Amino acid sequence: MRLTEEQLRKLNQSQRKYHNVFTIVDGIQFDSKAEARRYQELKLREQCGSIMGFNRQPSFLLPGGIRYRPDFIVCDLAGQIWVEDVKGLETQAFKLKQKLWRETYPWMPLRIIK
Repeated sequence: MRLTEEQLRKLNQSQRKYHNVFTIVDGIQFDSKAEARRYQELKLREQCGSIMGFNRQPSFLLPGGIRYRPDFIVCDLAGQIWVEDVKGLETQAFKLKQKLWRETYPWMPLRIIK
């Protein structure tokens, strides 16, 4: 669901559980300023040619039917692929997904961006 600027402002004024601030960059809504900043960094790296490319919110299936959507999937110039999740706080739910990720996709690193 995409929010209007007014809805976004109201959400940011309300008390958020993890104190994140919804942010819009390039017409894309991000759950936090940190995630939006990482998007801008990856976009710049792609434009400069230091990575082959990246995409937002890929979807992966973990054991137990758990759906995991990290923030980004990135491919460097050598063809190495990894996923990134921007975190201010690592919740218990995330720690479980991280463990399941490592067991299910040991060939694809999960990088936590703080």
